[in-house]
Amino acid sequence: MTDALKRLSDEGVAIWLDDLSRKRITSGNLAELIDQSHVVGVTTNPSIFQKAISGGEGYEQQLTDLAARKVTVDEAIRMITTADVRDAADILRPVFDATGGQDGRVSIEVDPRLAHNTTATVAEAKQLAWLVDRPNTLIKIPATKAGLPAIAEVIGKGISVNVTLIFSLERYRAVMDAYLTGLEKAKAQGQDLSLIHSVASFFVSRVDTEIDKRLDALGTAEAKELRGKAALANARLAYQAYEEVFSSDRWLALEKSGANKQRALWASTGVKDPAYKDTLYVDDLVAPNTVNTMPEATLEATADHGQITGDTVRGTYEQAKAELDALAKLGISYDEVVQLLEDEGVEKFEASWNDLLKSTEAELKRLAPEA
Repeated sequence: MTDALKRLSDEGVAIWLDDLSRKRITSGNLAELIDQSHVVGVTTNPSIFQKAISGGEGYEQQLTDLAARKVTVDEAIRMITTADVRDAADILRPVFDATGGQDGRVSIEVDPRLAHNTTATVAEAKQLAWLVDRPNTLIKIPATKAGLPAIAEVIGKGISVNVTLIFSLERYRAVMDAYLTGLEKAKAQGQDLSLIHSVASFFVSRVDTEIDKRLDALGTAEAKELRGKAALANARLAYQAYEEVFSSDRWLALEKSGANKQRALWASTGVKDPAYKDTLYVDDLVAPNTVNTMPEATLEATADHGQITGDTVRGTYEQAKAELDALAKLGISYDEVVQLLEDEGVEKFEASWNDLLKSTEAELKRLAPEA
């Protein structure tokens, strides 16, 4: 069952699970996925926590204790989510140790309501790193315009970061620049650069969802021909940018001081259109020193029938550029699409967080001891 996953790992793609819940931790399921399915990391986001806590089992006792202490709903959510991340980090600690800190990582996101506030994002990132208190944590910061200086600031403080919600090539280059700026700050302050790690989460499937919708509205033969090509083209050109930045003189100077490359992480790799193969964003995005964070359904599909045939990214750049150029010729604005996707991404996470606040508040009231 796991031959395809082993081949993927052997090609230099780290397999991370895009999900976490207390049941997954306590049942031994996470440990099993690490042991049997080559999973070497975990990512979370507000939507994942909202689903886990509002519908999941295993939270009742902690919620009861928090209700007895009369904590605020915001504090309750942070206590619950950081407990899950801490426990998952402990399960993944052997992987972290074996890979010199590259993998064995668990990501937790800053409050999505702070996505456009640099100062608050930095403060929240520091607080989360302190609360979880595990060296194998990654603090997720969105790649909004306000997020970029926050990334540099947080990296400069020696905190490892997962940059999330990257959709555009231009913004991805700005993210890599923020990472290098942060490393330069850390170096100037005498930090050990070898202890700082980062991934840049480049979102995939949502690009096809939005662009395919626009292609379908055009309805021409040329438009139909381009369906399902934009997301892969975008991600492949992102990897080209990664290769450029991490071979530059600026990077090489940091590497000499012990710095680690910021790996490209393929996010949103669950296929949303049933017309496409369900392992599309795994099979066709194989490249060295990358991460693919998969929902469990995608992980299982890859294990069952993934077609891992070696590097499917390098050597595709000209074709990828031609495909994005063809979209522009049809009047589909790349800049408009990626900005829309970023805005929607922040809004979706904020909506999930607000739902989580409401459901947790209701539970705290239900479990509150009678006066």
